[in-house]
Amino acid sequence: MADHQQRSGRRGQGELEVLVLSALRESDGPATAGWVQERLGGDLAYTTVITILTRLLAKGAVTRERSGRSFAWTPASDEAGLAAHRMRRVLDGESDREAVLASFVTGLGPDDERLLRELLDQSRGEGDGED
Repeated sequence: MADHQQRSGRRGQGELEVLVLSALRESDGPATAGWVQERLGGDLAYTTVITILTRLLAKGAVTRERSGRSFAWTPASDEAGLAAHRMRRVLDGESDREAVLASFVTGLGPDDERLLRELLDQSRGEGDGED
């Protein structure tokens, strides 16, 4: 029971992922797990940082390259790109894509709907090639 109470004060996995990604975005280039741990104030165990980075790698949110005996980590894209990636993953997990997209679009406010129409029109224009 005491362990449960102790855990309730901890940050959730999603919050930790956001913190780690934010730290990586602050770096001037690929960063090691040790650098991320230090940047976050050292209150996370090194193994926790590695676990979070590994989860982010599996989600496609970060990339890594060999750096000596360890790895250097880089965000795969900016925040908008990561949000879009999450949206695609949710959509890919559903059996009725059309229903999900229809529900999403009908739930948009007028400004978002207008923006989506503009973006779709731009996308079509870019895909046309020469007219």
